[in-house]
Amino acid sequence: MKLKFIGADHEVTGSCHYLEACGKHILVDYGMEQGENVFENVDLPVQESLIDYVLLTHAHVDHSGMLPLLYARGFRGQIFMTDATADLCSIMLRDCAHIQMQEAEWKNRKAKRSANMEAVEPVYKMEDADGAIRQIVPCHYDTMITLCPGIQIRFTDIGHLLGSSSIEVWISENGVSKKLVFSGDIGNTDQPLIKDPKPTKDADYVVMESTYGDRLHTKEKPDYVGELVKILKETFDKGGNVVIPSFAVGRTQEMLYFLRKIKAEGLVEGYPDFPVYVDSPLAVEATGIFQKNIYSCFDEEAMALVKQGINPISFPGLRLSITSEESKAINFEDTPKVIISASGMCEAGRIRHHLKHNLWRPECTILFVGYQAIGTLGRSIVDGKKEVKLFGESIEIRASIKKLEGLSGHADKNGLIGWLQKFEKKPDRVFIVHGEDAVCTAFAECLKHEYGYSTYAPYSGTEVDLVTGEITYEAEGIPVKKRKIASDVFSRLLAAGQRLLAVIQHNEGGTNKDLAKFTDQINALCDKWDR
Repeated sequence: MKLKFIGADHEVTGSCHYLEACGKHILVDYGMEQGENVFENVDLPVQESLIDYVLLTHAHVDHSGMLPLLYARGFRGQIFMTDATADLCSIMLRDCAHIQMQEAEWKNRKAKRSANMEAVEPVYKMEDADGAIRQIVPCHYDTMITLCPGIQIRFTDIGHLLGSSSIEVWISENGVSKKLVFSGDIGNTDQPLIKDPKPTKDADYVVMESTYGDRLHTKEKPDYVGELVKILKETFDKGGNVVIPSFAVGRTQEMLYFLRKIKAEGLVEGYPDFPVYVDSPLAVEATGIFQKNIYSCFDEEAMALVKQGINPISFPGLRLSITSEESKAINFEDTPKVIISASGMCEAGRIRHHLKHNLWRPECTILFVGYQAIGTLGRSIVDGKKEVKLFGESIEIRASIKKLEGLSGHADKNGLIGWLQKFEKKPDRVFIVHGEDAVCTAFAECLKHEYGYSTYAPYSGTEVDLVTGEITYEAEGIPVKKRKIASDVFSRLLAAGQRLLAVIQHNEGGTNKDLAKFTDQINALCDKWDR
């Protein structure tokens, strides 16, 4: 019965934890790293083809984005997640694959013009995303699920994103029973649309995030609508656009919620019919999924609108941009407008085109409405950089740069502590993950010295014996060196070989006739390709 920390340890993205129990190999999340990668992550302790289950806390790519790579390397187990998360992953993983393939194509075009650059393969392809999606098992909130003899799980609404959850895991092995809780990303309270985080009763061990473990949101509930109205009015009066880099799933729908209210009440004086563009095919699809899950995930305030026959995230003047031609046309429309586009950290997608067209214009406003990870283009703009490079061109930043303060899907320090304090008794150990280096350490120390919890902030590679609670291997943070992810064609071939070994092991005990036939097929394949 063992827990090993793989990713998002003293870092904010790339969440991944490994459980070994009851003869099974289990991952909790398998996310993509975004922005600056500070520390090296250890490899998975077993071949991907030997992973039996993945438990997914929510659909954001820093928790789900490497599932297609897992599939590409031989994983054929089940991926358990909530119903709404399953809906979102069905579009988000394909979008991730599309981005990987686009970036590889762009790099390969560039490589043809340079003798020093090698051709690259995408980290994974669309067929890998489709394969991972086929392994998904949708689950209802608050329902006990038996993974296998000795292991049960339950998903609880954690209020971070549509379908987001903390995951309770009960393990019984060799007469010993232990319970773990993985918090996932703990939601902020009083968010638009979705419900507040639901508490969990008990656990022996808790693995919890600490994204905002060193800071507080505003003391009073922010007036998001009032702030947004002020920014819109000032920008429109100058004849400019308000460009909002926004996460396609979650934050975009929240912004639509605010904008619907602003338009319905005519709050931007002189501009009752200002257009709002959502320029992200993913965001458009995600908005449809939000509407599909109204009754299971929306909060009381949003449901009150629904009962009046009002769509909380739609309004006159909302224009959905799907094709690249529609996207390009937005910047040739002179009317002052709102442009909401992904990605939220400005690392990829159509937002980069809108920044190229609007960053240099002093009459425009770039409004940030979400967390900007270290090393991202969004973070550099927020931190006051005067010039950025987009599509090989240097762009001077003359637009007004603003943030909608307090708008966060993450609980702040008090919210994190409040969630933990709702456990009826203190867990034996609380592991602090998913925060910047200093934040993980500081939050663990705060919980230990101010609240009496037994805490530990592990680096990638740390291992824990869940029977004794002993840390059997204490990893050190190894600063990352530029490391290329093994994603070329030969790596995929090696992964296929690993999967073949796993299939051979799974066939132990088969009939002599079947095993002999399998052996002949393998030998024939080897004869064909042995060089």
